[in-house]
Amino acid sequence: MGFGFEKLEVYKKAINFADKVYQITKNFPNNEIFGLTSQMRRAAVSVSCNIAEGSSRYHKKDFIQFLRVARGSIYECVPLLEISLREDYVKKAISEELTKECNELAKMINGLISSLSSDSVNCNL
Repeated sequence: MGFGFEKLEVYKKAINFADKVYQITKNFPNNEIFGLTSQMRRAAVSVSCNIAEGSSRYHKKDFIQFLRVARGSIYECVPLLEISLREDYVKKAISEELTKECNELAKMINGLISSLSSDSVNCNL
């Protein structure tokens, strides 16, 4: 069985992104556990959670709002990655890779928002 949102490529990519964030933040210093580590993890997890929760809403307008929140969480990850790079918590290649994934996720969410905004799309995931 399963849920319809689990079939969405953007959801799968968001889950993979959160996995990567968890992996890199395991190496952050202990004094960041309640700071950068926690904030980056919450932002990364929020992306897939908002896609899932939004898909459960009855109206497309509500789903779109949750997708906008998911997109905001992706945007939040960008400065967190930059700070992590500047503090030498991540290597430049990792930061660039994850920032690129943020960009791809944002584009995918924008595409989903656009498709849901058309009048002909049914919102039954």
